[in-house]
Amino acid sequence: QVQLVESGGGLVQPGGSLTLSCAASGRAVTNAMAWFRRAPGKEREFLAAINWSGSTRSYEDSLKGRFAISRDNAKNTVYLQMNDVRPEDTAVYYCAVDREHRVVLSPFQYDYAFWGQGTQVTVSS
Repeated sequence: QVQLVESGGGLVQPGGSLTLSCAASGRAVTNAMAWFRRAPGKEREFLAAINWSGSTRSYEDSLKGRFAISRDNAKNTVYLQMNDVRPEDTAVYYCAVDREHRVVLSPFQYDYAFWGQGTQVTVSS
């Protein structure tokens, strides 16, 4: 069993930056990890995923260049660097761990077995 705890959310002004962290505990995470978010009134959506070694990353197309995913396996932690944030980035952000090893990173929620409780990000002036 893996427990995930997100942190780093808060209020940020448009155009600003924020780094979210997700610390895993219970066992070392050797599968891919990902970030999703749920904006008010919307379905939860995929943002980014990273494999165990960090050599492969995938992003939702509209986020490329603004968000960056990374991980530190020594700390069992995955990060999401958010740059040039916009009001539409306001959401609850979740991290997740894939249920199995895959060659191709998955953007589908049903492929992720463990989820954090989420951290709120609000973009407003």
